[in-house]
Amino acid sequence: MRSGRVRPRWWPEDEPFPPQHADWPRMRARFFRRFALFALGLFVVSVFLVASLMVAIAGAIGAELPRIHPGWVVVVIVILLVAMAGGGIRRLARPLGDLVEAAGRVEGGDYAVRVREQGPREMRAVARAFNAMSARLERSEGERRRLLADVTHELRAPLTVIQGRIEAVIDGVHPADPEHLAAILEETRVLSRLVDDLRTLSVAEAGALALHRESTDLGALARDVVASFTPQADARGVDLRTDLAAGLPSVDADPVRIREVISNVVANALRYTPRGGSVTIAMAGDPAGIAVSVRDTGEGIAPEVLPHLFERFARSEGSPGAGLGLAIAKGIVTAHGGDIRATSGAGGTEIRFTLPAASG
Repeated sequence: MRSGRVRPRWWPEDEPFPPQHADWPRMRARFFRRFALFALGLFVVSVFLVASLMVAIAGAIGAELPRIHPGWVVVVIVILLVAMAGGGIRRLARPLGDLVEAAGRVEGGDYAVRVREQGPREMRAVARAFNAMSARLERSEGERRRLLADVTHELRAPLTVIQGRIEAVIDGVHPADPEHLAAILEETRVLSRLVDDLRTLSVAEAGALALHRESTDLGALARDVVASFTPQADARGVDLRTDLAAGLPSVDADPVRIREVISNVVANALRYTPRGGSVTIAMAGDPAGIAVSVRDTGEGIAPEVLPHLFERFARSEGSPGAGLGLAIAKGIVTAHGGDIRATSGAGGTEIRFTLPAASG
């Protein structure tokens, strides 16, 4: 290596120079071995060319050369080929062995395993792909465990209430009258809604949500949602209204699912809007198609909660919901090819999503 540390022309483009590897002495030794094999191969080729030239000259002048048995030629060629291929085989064997060992550990449930990217370029590419795969598996396993813990926690609450009230009726603490039975029935409905929401969210996150698309008037959907939530808004003293731009195009969407999105967002907004406030469903044209926003005049969302707003079971402190509504909304919008986001401040919160306009 020259003292100026100038990158040699023959140095691989994807390797840093000067080398940063801790095993540089071994790398240099491997280089000299490979260089020796290359020199040997070059020598053999040169000898073969010279011998061929001598045979041609001897044939031209009519001279005789000593005969060499063909078997010896084959033996020499095979030995040289094996010697030249041995380095490449050894170079492949180590990273391949590491991959086999790592694959066995992944099969056993160790998703934190990673392999060193070494060997030829193709083997390094395989190692990178393996590491990316194991990283995704590790994240998926972590999400699965968190989901299991969250689901267990959310199911425990209604089940505990149902069990306690039934035991109270059996023990004679409460009479088995319509009032107490209705309370038990309501808890079963809460449990049923939670199970349905979990199923919808699971299917949406798997990218297998079935959509029954048709040409849909979003303005009509917004008015229907307002009509259904007006009694609840009036009871809370909140002004629920629409702000729809004129001439909005229709969208190619599943009207039932999109209504579910708007309803989830409106229900969430009403829950956090104080008496005397307002919730507005607005629609306008957008480069992506149609933009739908739900704005409220509530106290806003805590900064630490906002980045996780569309994650399952994400909710503010003291929230009575299960924290699935906005996660489901995101899954449905994403399945339609749209995008959803939230902004929040002291003046309230806005949930905005876009849907592509119907073609033609």
